[in-house]
Amino acid sequence: MAGQGCGARRSAVACLLALLFTVTGLVGCTESPAADTASREIQTLLDGHARALLDRDEPGFRAALDPAYAPTALTEFRRLGKVPIDGWRYLVTGVERTGESRATVRAELGYRLEDHDIGFATSGRVLDLTERDGRWYLTGDRPAEGAPRQLWEQGDVQTIRGSRALVLGVGQDRKRLAEIAAAADRAIPVVSEAWPSAWADAVVVLVPGSLDGMGGLLGAPGSSYRGIAAVTTGETAGGPEGPADRVIVNPEAYGVLGAFGRQLVLTHETVHVATRAHTSPATPVWLSEGFADWVAYRGTGRSPAQGAPELRRAVRAGELPARLPEDADFGFGGDAEALARAYEGGWLACALIAERWGEKELTEFYRAVGAHPGREGAVEKALQEVLDTTPEEFTAAWRTYLGERLG
Repeated sequence: MAGQGCGARRSAVACLLALLFTVTGLVGCTESPAADTASREIQTLLDGHARALLDRDEPGFRAALDPAYAPTALTEFRRLGKVPIDGWRYLVTGVERTGESRATVRAELGYRLEDHDIGFATSGRVLDLTERDGRWYLTGDRPAEGAPRQLWEQGDVQTIRGSRALVLGVGQDRKRLAEIAAAADRAIPVVSEAWPSAWADAVVVLVPGSLDGMGGLLGAPGSSYRGIAAVTTGETAGGPEGPADRVIVNPEAYGVLGAFGRQLVLTHETVHVATRAHTSPATPVWLSEGFADWVAYRGTGRSPAQGAPELRRAVRAGELPARLPEDADFGFGGDAEALARAYEGGWLACALIAERWGEKELTEFYRAVGAHPGREGAVEKALQEVLDTTPEEFTAAWRTYLGERLG
C-alpha cells in the first residue's frame, strides 16, 4: 500500500515524509562563538568521514572514530561495502554541548543507491562526539526519534540485482532474495503496460530479517505490521529528482504466501512506485489501493468473487456497503475482515471504471484526482470532468456492480 499512511491486508504504505526536528541549541547567529565553531568543526569531520566511506578508505574512516566506538562503526562500514551506494553525506542541523568536551549532534543522513536514486534518501540521526586535544571523535550514531533503523544497522547485507530491480536483504537465504528480485522484475512491465505515464521502470526492495526489522526500517513497532506482506515508502507526489521509493517486505507475512500471492504483492507495491508522482494528499486511499490491486489482478483471470471473498460474503449476507471505503477503513490494528472489505471495495471501484468507462479513463481519473490542490472536491471534480458522472451516481453504480459481481 502507499498513500496517506494507512494499513493493508497484504501490503501497506508508510508515506515517510522528511522529518522535522524541534531542536534546542540549533546552530545560528544567536549561538555562542564556541558552539558555532564546534558546528563547523563537526561538519568538517563528518564530511571527511563520508568521503572515506564512499572511497572505501578504512583508515580514513577510522580516523574519525573514538576507539571505544570503532568496532561498531567499522562493522557497519564493512556491511556498507556490499550496498551499491554512490552518495553519502551528513548535514548538521543542531549541536548541543553536553559537557566541556562532549556534544550531541542532530544531523540529517543522506545516501544514494547507485542507478536508482537521483536525489538523496534522508533520515534523522543523533550523533555523540567527544573532543580530545582540539579534535572531535564520534562515540555514537543512532536514529533520531521516529527515524528508521537502516538495513545495514540490522545485519550483514546481501545484494541481488535483477534486470530492473535491486533487492537488499538481511538474514535471508540468497535464493529467496533472487526469487523476490525475479518477481519484482516481472512486475515492472505489467505495471508499465497499465500505467502509461513515465516512471523509473525500476524498483528497490528491502528485505529485513524479521518483523521487528521491518518495523525498524519504518521507524515504528514491528507489531504494527503483523500480517502485512509489504510496505512502500516514499514522498507523496515525489518528483523525478528525489530518491527511489523503497518496497519493504515483511519476511514473515510474505513467506506464507503462495507464488500467486507473492507476485500480487510485489506488483501491487510496484504500482505505488510508478504512480507516486501522481499520488497526493488529494488521493483517497480507496483509489490508490484500489488502483494498485486493479493493476495487480489485471490479466490474471481472477474474478471479483475470487479476489474479494470478504466483500462477497457481506454482499451475500445482505450487507451491501452504503458508501465507498473511507481512509479510516484502511487503518492498522482494526478488524482484519473489515480491512479486507475496504481493499476489495477499492479494487472493484477501479474495476468498474475500467469496464464501464475504459482503462485509459481510469488512469486519467487517477491523475486528475492527484492533481487537485486538496482532498475536498478532488474526486467530485475528476468524476465530472473525466467520467461525466457525480459521486452519488458513481456510488450507486458501484453498489450495483458489487451486487452483480458478488451476489
